[in-house]
Amino acid sequence: MAENLNQTPNANRIHIGFFGKRNSGKSSLINQFVCQEVSIVSDYAGTTTDPVYKAMEINPLGACVIIDTAGFDDVGELGEIRVEKTKLAAEKTELAVIVCSDTELSGELNWYTYFKKKNTPVLFVVNKVDVQDGAGIVEAIQNETGLSPLLVSAKTGQGIEQLKPALARLLPEDYGAKDITGSLVQQGDLVLLVMPQDIQAPKGRLILPQVQTIRELLDKKALVMSVTTDQLDAALASLQSPPKLIITDSQVFRYVYERKPQKSLLTSFSVLFAAHKGDIQYYLEGAKAIGGLSESSKVLIAECCTHAPLSEDIGRVKIPNLLRKRFGQRLDIQMVSGTDFPQDLTPYDLIIQCGACMFNRKYVLSRIDRAKKQDIPMTNYGVTIAYLTGILDDITIPE
Repeated sequence: MAENLNQTPNANRIHIGFFGKRNSGKSSLINQFVCQEVSIVSDYAGTTTDPVYKAMEINPLGACVIIDTAGFDDVGELGEIRVEKTKLAAEKTELAVIVCSDTELSGELNWYTYFKKKNTPVLFVVNKVDVQDGAGIVEAIQNETGLSPLLVSAKTGQGIEQLKPALARLLPEDYGAKDITGSLVQQGDLVLLVMPQDIQAPKGRLILPQVQTIRELLDKKALVMSVTTDQLDAALASLQSPPKLIITDSQVFRYVYERKPQKSLLTSFSVLFAAHKGDIQYYLEGAKAIGGLSESSKVLIAECCTHAPLSEDIGRVKIPNLLRKRFGQRLDIQMVSGTDFPQDLTPYDLIIQCGACMFNRKYVLSRIDRAKKQDIPMTNYGVTIAYLTGILDDITIPE
């Protein structure tokens, strides 16, 4: 995926989800909140079907993704599908706004419990105070949760300006503090990036992990040198001293490992993002399960991107080829992409996930939590390739 160096990817934006019953006024509230017609508004219950995602800058929160969801009380066959989409949006939500418009709070309290278990901050909002005083709803919320809701009117705009600072106060102090390269790179360190330009990154484009890593290294005042694989030897020969760190595409892990200076640390973009977005220790533990695979095993490869299959694709072609070469051609490998991640993971002996640069950390951790609860080993593209090429113990793993 191509990306502008100055553009904040959606995966790095604060995901703010609005949840509530049908006709609680979520869409109207969002339109008032962002001062734009983001969502369709209607008196007809169930107007919002699929979640609406809107990326924007909101002061004082910064770069955000606003999520408008279908009512969690939707009914019928289509309603069940809409509620599933709402649940998926909840897995990505980092700040949750629960919109209430009456004193029947059983559904709202169920969602509050869900977010509390996920350590997701919650703001209760009592809407439609232009036609009701809301005192009874406020009292019910306070009695059940101990939280003080915000009173607003999406119709008149009352209380809307208080919504932004209220959400800002809920944002964890360490939000966004976890960077990509961690403590591996300091100011003045020389970092060599090995970036193959192939069918997945054609002429004129860089993939998102490369762009984000370069930007972070520049912010850290590191010295950055970028080369394609075929120029690696020439690049190393031109240096007076070896680079502190070499970051490579995982597909050429072994090639770069065999040519790197002894003093240089080596990792890959995928491994860095595994630590940045997920649980690297769980991925390393999961890699041990690779050695126990056989032709009768079943492996799930989960790719976050939704691009059309490519002939050189790492998830659909290269990793399956490596696995089948080691364990046999009848090894059952299934592929999912985007958010199509199974709820039931028990049929699988191993899950291999990409670096997840397209997803926020909250959603990636929800996948990992699902695998942990079902006791299914899970690892990552880069970790898998390092294991299969025999260099996992020799690469650098960020903390």
